[in-house]
Amino acid sequence: MSRLVTAYIALGANLGDARATVRDALLALDGLPQTRLLRASGLYRTAPWEASGPDFINAVAAVETGLDAHELLRALQALELQAGRERPYRNAPRTLDLDLLLYGDAVIDAPELTVPHPRLRERAFVLVPLAEIAPALVTADELRAVADQAIERL
Repeated sequence: MSRLVTAYIALGANLGDARATVRDALLALDGLPQTRLLRASGLYRTAPWEASGPDFINAVAAVETGLDAHELLRALQALELQAGRERPYRNAPRTLDLDLLLYGDAVIDAPELTVPHPRLRERAFVLVPLAEIAPALVTADELRAVADQAIERL
């Protein structure tokens, strides 16, 4: 097994039984090759952000993985497909959305992957659950900056 890295993944869904989908996806993360779930936030309800459709159910997970960042991204995309994810247009409603937020301390700027996630610090639905499981990664100023975005812990 290669070097183990802690990665943080945002989970979201707003089609079908979104709560069950997010819970199932958390379990599926633990089943990825060379990967184990370390921590998961509670579930949160948020209005769509720059998108349409029903409210989202969101969470953030920390995993320890031996996969490199691109392998992890491909594994996350495979989980999205298994959940019926379609991409008819940008920010379309979705059965499952998995975003790689952080991969250790790596900085990656590739056409298919940018880490840290470029909008990580702009979204309450990412920062609030991330702060729940990794408070050292989110500052009070960052939380204040997104305080006007409605988010409800379920």
